[in-house]
Amino acid sequence: MAENPELFCCSICLGFLKDPVTTACGHSYCMGCINDYWDQDYLKKVYNCPQCRQTFTPRPILKKNTLLAELVGNLSGADFQESSPSHCYAEPGDVECDVCIGRKHKASKSCLVCLASYCETHLQPHYQVTPLKKHRLVKALTRLQEKICSRHDKLLEVYCRTDRQCICYQCVMGEHKGHDTVSVAEERTKKQKLLGKSQDEVQQRAQRGKKEEQELRQAVDALKDCSWVTVENFERTCTVQTLVFIRSIQRKRDELKEQIRACEKAGASRAEGLLKQLEKEDAGLKRRHAELEQLSNTEDHIHFLQNFDPLCDLPGTMAFPSSFEAVKKFVSEQKKRMEDIYKDNTTKILDSLEKNLLTMPPSPSKPEYITRSHFWIYSCYSTMEVNPYTACGTLTLSNGNKEIGWSENQQAYSDHPDRFSYYNQALCKVGLSETSYWEVEWSGGIVDVAVSYHGIGRKGWGNDCCFGHNEQSWSLVCAPSSCSFWHNNNSKTKIPIPRSSRVGVYLDHRAGILSFYSISGTMTLLHRVQTIFTEPLYPGFGLELGSSLKICHLPVMQ
Repeated sequence: MAENPELFCCSICLGFLKDPVTTACGHSYCMGCINDYWDQDYLKKVYNCPQCRQTFTPRPILKKNTLLAELVGNLSGADFQESSPSHCYAEPGDVECDVCIGRKHKASKSCLVCLASYCETHLQPHYQVTPLKKHRLVKALTRLQEKICSRHDKLLEVYCRTDRQCICYQCVMGEHKGHDTVSVAEERTKKQKLLGKSQDEVQQRAQRGKKEEQELRQAVDALKDCSWVTVENFERTCTVQTLVFIRSIQRKRDELKEQIRACEKAGASRAEGLLKQLEKEDAGLKRRHAELEQLSNTEDHIHFLQNFDPLCDLPGTMAFPSSFEAVKKFVSEQKKRMEDIYKDNTTKILDSLEKNLLTMPPSPSKPEYITRSHFWIYSCYSTMEVNPYTACGTLTLSNGNKEIGWSENQQAYSDHPDRFSYYNQALCKVGLSETSYWEVEWSGGIVDVAVSYHGIGRKGWGNDCCFGHNEQSWSLVCAPSSCSFWHNNNSKTKIPIPRSSRVGVYLDHRAGILSFYSISGTMTLLHRVQTIFTEPLYPGFGLELGSSLKICHLPVMQ
């Protein structure tokens, strides 16, 4: 008898029978449990067996089953513990059995006909009783009452597209008559596709936000790099000035640093504020994506439909790309402002020195006041050689590619991506990124003495390919009676010069100084550029009809 103690358990409270009574159908219960169960159906005036669902009218008068009570009394408490393990009880978050009285057991299934959830014990009638076998059982559902029509106490099995809500079949014949209605399963299938689109949109928006965040970070990094380069270049310019003006220069340097740091701080702080917004929106999008993923995987149609609209109604995006572009523009403006501060202050210092250096010893920082021999220590003649793969077909090379001339006959050069196809131009092989000096001698009509980044255009006749007509190059155009300087298609025209066919070029790449001189016994400054060079510079030459040019050898200083 003790081997099957569950035979003496009440199927309502799942404990040993207390004051056992037996219904007409042969099932036994605790007298208190069955009476409490029937008290719930008092208004319906129909009383049934919790296990087999046999109905009784009127309510049966139950008497204690003395034999069964005596048998139950012989069982020990240990038998009950063994038959009802603690893990069967419902824990927080579990679906509770609707039939259990007292401490609830965990439900394993929910019946969509009975609209109730059952533990394994109370579920047995649905497996054994023929009418109950036809009921639809599903995995235990939470919030089962939410799936029941509050007006008709029926299962919500229909979706009204007109009113965008779940209803029961009785609602279809009532207040929703004539509306566009479908089954909840059909509507779930339709909106599952829309959910996928919403997930893709969330993912795309997150990716765009990530890309914009990365671009903004790069802009901030470029701003900080520019700040460092600007300060370094300005310090270099200051350190090469004469000792007489060093204190004044240092004071100016400190003021410039403060201005540059202020630009950096202004640009970075505004960008960082937007970065925080980007990060916040990214976190919200990730959270929304997880919620949509969870909703997509739920088996609960009603829960899916009731939460579809709120979750798929995506939050409004931040003011992108307008705010993003505005901040990027502001950061770029701060960078440009730093460059302008550097140029203006450097020019003022150099101009101030020019007025006072006439009575001072020569200094490498002001090559226009140094004798020509001082430049020779920076001579790059040994590495100066025209790259034949860049020469236009109208140009001829000779003397180890150190002389270049114009020819009426097209040269049989092979096609090469670095070759200038339209303009009569060529670049040298080696790019310069240190302090360098070279001289050229020309004759004939008009020549260009230039420097250029390697990325200058090569094919066609656009400004991007012509020396001095783009941001990639700087060019001194020499003619028999005058010369002009060109950069970014802007010209400083009609620079008066003494009659001379030799031009000297001085480059201090780190300090951003590029100077052109007329050489005729003495050195005369033609034009000086003060800027920031970001890449190595390649010497370049351009020739018009009947012109020629050669790179001049300079003595090596010991």
